[in-house]
Amino acid sequence: MSSPPIYAGVGISGCWALGAEGSTSGAESLDRLYPAARPPRKRTTSQCKSEPPLLRTSKRTIYTAGRPPWYNEHGTQSKEAFVIGLGGGSASGKTTVARMIIEALDVPWVVLLSMDSFYKVLTTQQQERAASNDFNFDHPDAFDFDLIISTLKKLKQGKSVTIPIYDFTTHSRKKEWKTLYGANVIIFEGIMAFADKMLLELLDMKIFVDTDSDIRLVRRLRRDIGERGRDIEGVIKQYNKFVKPAFDQYIQPTMRLADIVVPRGSGNTVAIDLIVQHVHSQLEERKLRWDMAALASAHQCHPLPRTLSVLKSTPQVRGMHTIIRDKETSRDEFIFYSKRLMRLLIEHALSFLPFRSCTVQTPQGEDYEGRSYSGKQITGVSILRAGETMEPALRAVCKDVRIGTILIQTNSNTGEPELHYLRLPKDISEDHVILMDCTVSTGAAAMMAVRVLLDHDVPEDKIFLLSLLMAEMGVHSVAYAFPQVKIITTAVDKKVNNLFRIIPGIGNFGDRYFGTDAPPDWSDDTLDT
Repeated sequence: MSSPPIYAGVGISGCWALGAEGSTSGAESLDRLYPAARPPRKRTTSQCKSEPPLLRTSKRTIYTAGRPPWYNEHGTQSKEAFVIGLGGGSASGKTTVARMIIEALDVPWVVLLSMDSFYKVLTTQQQERAASNDFNFDHPDAFDFDLIISTLKKLKQGKSVTIPIYDFTTHSRKKEWKTLYGANVIIFEGIMAFADKMLLELLDMKIFVDTDSDIRLVRRLRRDIGERGRDIEGVIKQYNKFVKPAFDQYIQPTMRLADIVVPRGSGNTVAIDLIVQHVHSQLEERKLRWDMAALASAHQCHPLPRTLSVLKSTPQVRGMHTIIRDKETSRDEFIFYSKRLMRLLIEHALSFLPFRSCTVQTPQGEDYEGRSYSGKQITGVSILRAGETMEPALRAVCKDVRIGTILIQTNSNTGEPELHYLRLPKDISEDHVILMDCTVSTGAAAMMAVRVLLDHDVPEDKIFLLSLLMAEMGVHSVAYAFPQVKIITTAVDKKVNNLFRIIPGIGNFGDRYFGTDAPPDWSDDTLDT
């Protein structure tokens, strides 16, 4: 027999009350959807920006599309995200409870995934029935569970996903989809959140929001009339014909599968505190810090990898390095000679692109046996902010090149690189991608940027990492994690100091180029590498 759910309410005496299992009315009809009984399951430890932040609190901004640095020095994932399932009747306050949990958790990266995004595409006949409030959207068959499960699996693994956007006015999916990334915590909410066996296995914690039916009806009337353009008669008709019977038959019986039942929804702050405490304890067990020491020592004394190509150190190249490394060099000269080096670097990198033999005819009517680029397209992706200084050089030599940007910065409290912004061209998976950053010391940001490209299905052997200056530590880290990525630079310095700055180095490239002043402990070498 399964363990009863915790009823997270406080009685008159102030003691926690354990309730019996929820009603089993309509349980027979649920046999195909979930197991009749489940043994207690041990919690096991196993193994993302296109959206603005969901929530700005008085304390901080909670990001809803981002990526924590859950990749170790080998570029592989270390932990899976903690997934909370929120079930309950329509208009029970699931989304409000989810937002309260997000704010109380006070963790930087959270994804809120709504089941409402996964309604199936309706046929013409079903569209007509929906327009007359005669289609049952509260039945399990109305949801695309295959898409829900595959999406949640990828999010749990820290991969990017595309989410359909559902238009409740027209009862159809919009053409554009939105992109989300994995996070510390994923909250999945919906009326049928517990109505599938495979879906249940993906949930680390199951919460049922139990709200009085009269309150739910009032909320549904207010929402459907005010936000979705429905009329009161249609809403009541749909409620009596579909919503209430579906709740009794499919939703309320799933209460017995919940780990915690929250009476009164968002009004039950004690229950939310209990949930937050439990999630915090789970996150502490899964805790992983970006290990700079591991990055620094993992490949000491190893020869430089074969995937590295260093621009030949001619007297001209050596002379330009002398100028830009000199602390007395003026900003104008620094910019001028940096741009010259960037141009040479880009030209050198293009020689590694695939070319095929071709024959053209000259104006004299003679054949010329030549070469032409055999790929589909070239896309440049700059790691902000220093990486964007390389974009003009790329545009100068690659006609009609597409450009994307990634902003990765180090969290000053944890030392972890974090993805804050992402803009990539469509269909980037078919392109050769030139990933640009001016300096690479530890390789932390470069590794995260490569992971983002891989999550967008860019083949590893089509990624070229370009940098004016790299430290051996960064070269080894990237090459070991991603052995097929081509690494191209104009110079490699041997050392990184205890602040993870390249030695002898080039200084703070972004500040020297843009003419800005950074705090003493701030460096492009630590924030943009």
